[in-house]
Amino acid sequence: MSTDKYSRPLTNRTVARSAGVIGLATLISRLLGFLRDIVIARLFGVYIYAQAFVIAFRIPNLFRDLVGEGATNAAFVPVFSEYASRHTKEEFWELANVVLNILLVVLMSITILGIIFSPVIVRFIAPGFIASPEKLAATIKLNRIIFPYILLVSLSAYSMGVLNSLKNFTVSAFAPCLLNISIIVFALLFGEGIKGLAGGVLVGGLLQLAIQIPVLYKKGFRLKAPKSLNHPAAKTMGRLMLPRVLSSCIYQLNNFVDSIFGSLAWIVGDGGVAVLYFSYRLVQFPLGIFSNALSQAILPTFSTQASLGEIEDKLKPTLAWGLRAVLFVMLPAGIAFMVLAKPIVVTLFGGGKFDAYSANLTASSLFFYSLGLFAYGGTKMLQACFFSLRDTVTPTKVAAVSLVLNIIFDAVLIFPLKIAGIALATSLAAIITFFILFFLLEKKVGYFGRKEILICFLRVLAASLGMGLVCFFAGQISTNKFLNLALSITAGVISYIVFCFIFRVKEMGQVWAWIMLRNSPALFKNKPSQPL
Repeated sequence: MSTDKYSRPLTNRTVARSAGVIGLATLISRLLGFLRDIVIARLFGVYIYAQAFVIAFRIPNLFRDLVGEGATNAAFVPVFSEYASRHTKEEFWELANVVLNILLVVLMSITILGIIFSPVIVRFIAPGFIASPEKLAATIKLNRIIFPYILLVSLSAYSMGVLNSLKNFTVSAFAPCLLNISIIVFALLFGEGIKGLAGGVLVGGLLQLAIQIPVLYKKGFRLKAPKSLNHPAAKTMGRLMLPRVLSSCIYQLNNFVDSIFGSLAWIVGDGGVAVLYFSYRLVQFPLGIFSNALSQAILPTFSTQASLGEIEDKLKPTLAWGLRAVLFVMLPAGIAFMVLAKPIVVTLFGGGKFDAYSANLTASSLFFYSLGLFAYGGTKMLQACFFSLRDTVTPTKVAAVSLVLNIIFDAVLIFPLKIAGIALATSLAAIITFFILFFLLEKKVGYFGRKEILICFLRVLAASLGMGLVCFFAGQISTNKFLNLALSITAGVISYIVFCFIFRVKEMGQVWAWIMLRNSPALFKNKPSQPL
C-alpha cells in the first residue's frame, strides 16, 4: 500500500463548510430554476407544451439518477475516495480513465437506442397522452431532440464524482446553474415553441460538462485510452452500482407511476403532470439547498470513516449529527410550505397562461408533498451511510417496498383527492421508507442516537408549528401578494429562531454559537452524542 495519500478525511466542521459551498451553489441554481419554471409556467401554463416538456425531460433525469447521482453516491465517490486515500495519484487517474471509457461506450449506446424508441418510451410513461395526438406528437419530438442530454449530464456527474472524491465541491456544485440559465435564455428567445426548451437543455448540458474539465485537468486528469478496461476497482464500482441502478430504477418508477396517474386527465383534470412537476420543484428547493448538499458533502467522510474502520467513534456520531441537522431545517420548511402553499404558487408562477386553475391544483399538490419533506431529506442521509458501508442492496430492497406502497396509495387516494392524492401518496411512502431505513441501519451498525434524534424531532416540530401560526397571521397583514409573502417568510424565520430557544432546541443554540464565533464543540467535535 502506498503512503502517498491523495485525499484526507474531513471533520464535521469541514463537512459543514463543504455543505455550505454546495448549499450556496444549489441556492443560486434553485433560484435560477425558479426563474426557469416561472418562464415555462407563464409561457405554457400547465397545458400541452408544459406537459410535453415534463415528460420528455423525465427520461434524461432518469439516467442522471442512474449514472449521475446514483452511480456517483453509491459507487464513484466511495471507491474513488478510498482509492485516493490509499493509492498514488497515477493509480487514481488510471482508474478514472478506465471508468470514463466504460461510461462512454454505455452512454452512447443508450442515447442511440433512446432516440430510436422514443415513441414507445413516451407511450409507456404517459399513456394518458395517447388520447391527444397533438400532445403525444409534441412529447415524442421533444424527447428525441433532448435525448443526447443523457450523455452530457452523465459525464458531468462522473466529473462531479471524481472531484468530490478529492474533496473539491465548488465547480461541480455551480455547474447546474448553467443549465437553468441556458433554458431561460433559449425559452425567451424562441417563445412558445418547443425548440427553445430543447436547445436550452442541450446547450446547458454541454456547459455543465465543459466548466468542470479545466478543474479536472488542473487536478491531474489526462484523457488516455487505457491498456485494458479490466480494472479491479472498476469491477467493484460495477458491483456497487448494480443494486443502486436497480434502486434508482425503482425510484424513477415511482415518478413514472405518478406520471401515469397524473396523465389520466379524466380523473385528475387537465395538466396533471405539469402540476406535479411545478409543485415538486418547489419542494426540491430546500432539499437541494440543504439536505442534498449535506448528504453529498458528508458522503466522502462517511466513506473514509468506514474504510478505516472508525464506525463506533466517528461514523455513528457523524450520522446522528447529520440526521439532526436535516430535521432542524426540513421540518420547519415543510410546515412553511403547507401554510404558504397558495401564496407561494400564486406569487411565483401566477400570470400569463398560468391561471387560477393552474394555481389551485399546484398549491394543493404542494401542500401534500410538503408532509414528507423531512423524510425525503432523512432518506438521503441514511442512503449515503449505507453507500459508504458498501451496502447498496438494502436501500434497493427498501426502494422496492416504497414503490409498492406508492402504487397502492396512488390508486386509493387519486379518486377522493384527485391530483393532490398523488402528492400525498408520495409523502406517505417516503415517510415509511425513512423509518424502515433508519431501523435497518441501526440494526447494521448499532445504536447511533435514536433517543436524541427523537427528542430533536419533537422539539423542532413544536418550534415549527409555532412558526407556522406566525406565518399564517403575518400573511393577512397586506393585500399585496408580494409583500404578504415577504412578511410571512421574514416573520417565519425570526419566530422559528425564537421558538427554538423557547423549546430548547439544542441545534439552534449550536448554530447561534457558531454564528457568533464562540466555541461550539458539540456541533462539530466527533464524539458520541449525549442525551439532551
